[in-house]
Amino acid sequence: MNPLLAKLQPYPFERLRKLFAGVTPNADFKPISLGIGEPKHPTPAFIRQALTDGLAGLEAYPATAGDIKLREAFTGWLQRRYGVAVDAATQVLPVNGSREALFALTQTVVDPSGPVPPVVISPDPFYQIYEGSTLLAGAEIVYVPSVPERNFAVDWDSVPEAVWARTQLIFVCSPGNPTGAVMPLDEWRKLFALSDRYGFVIASDECYSEIYFRDEPPLGGLEAATQLGRTDFKNLVMLTSLSKRSNVPGLRSGFVAGDAEIIKAFLLYRTYHGSAMGGAVAAASIAAWGDEAHVVENRAMYRAKFAAVTPMLEAVMDVRLPDAAFYLWAGVPAAWNGDDQAFARALYAQYNVTVLPGSFLAREVGGTNPGRGRVRMALVAGTDECTEAARRIVDFIQNRALS
Repeated sequence: MNPLLAKLQPYPFERLRKLFAGVTPNADFKPISLGIGEPKHPTPAFIRQALTDGLAGLEAYPATAGDIKLREAFTGWLQRRYGVAVDAATQVLPVNGSREALFALTQTVVDPSGPVPPVVISPDPFYQIYEGSTLLAGAEIVYVPSVPERNFAVDWDSVPEAVWARTQLIFVCSPGNPTGAVMPLDEWRKLFALSDRYGFVIASDECYSEIYFRDEPPLGGLEAATQLGRTDFKNLVMLTSLSKRSNVPGLRSGFVAGDAEIIKAFLLYRTYHGSAMGGAVAAASIAAWGDEAHVVENRAMYRAKFAAVTPMLEAVMDVRLPDAAFYLWAGVPAAWNGDDQAFARALYAQYNVTVLPGSFLAREVGGTNPGRGRVRMALVAGTDECTEAARRIVDFIQNRALS
């Protein structure tokens, strides 16, 4: 067995199952889960139809690079959404969802052959694929906290120069999971300067970019690079997916775009990895990337939901409307002494509502787990169900305060 497998930590949802083991939730309440970030809005009919129509191509092996129509669907969307020019022949590749791509990109980029382990930097809290892909690439992961005092911005200035000097890859998640924070242009400028100095690659995870609550859409990595005159996207790769944007998590479809040299190496890796996108998925993807009406409708549903739920929870928890994404990153009340796991377990037992303890999404740095004392709530179900969950959480907290 690969000995590096022993370094992998249990996934947050496995830890959640163990936390709830032996608990029988109150049968007076229908179960509501805010635990998993899995979109529940209906998949648009035209995407389903395009998938069905694409089944005619099952007799042929798909190309790892995808055909030109697929890649032009990606570059067309990037131009419309961000105003950036990307070469469909050399700067984009289809991927089978961002999880697979994040893992594979790490294996492509990291060189573990030096005298000391290379470093990969991750925000903290984080999407656990960042950690797993790093450990299996033979690198050391360094966690950089994002804290409420900085509006959950990652404190890049806290990273010592000795760490930057060993860094080969850095993960950026903007809009962030679980915080919903969006990285501004000045932060991108800082990271690009550090990348130029130390030579590391920036992997920009942008899966939540189309779910936002204010008029201005979130800034993307390629967009930031273009605004700063970095039109070759040196050492930058952005990753995105249709899962949240178009409510098709089961389609497993996304793409990467950026530095042509990295994309070339990534294609070589993926050719051996066997990660080609099937023709039916490609057909559905072309249809989805080419339409914005369903995205506007989807965003409106999230905006209505957050407008209903956030004020209810603000009255009893440390929480506010995020910049983007479909999570509320809520601080548990003082009565719980920062014990997010006890809060989640008791809420599940008494009111049959599932939330994810924030400590499961983070790692301890300097004696502090930046997720401790917070819970992640994924508002992915319908407005009525999410509002009902919020009512129960309010009752749960207020009853605790009265007891």
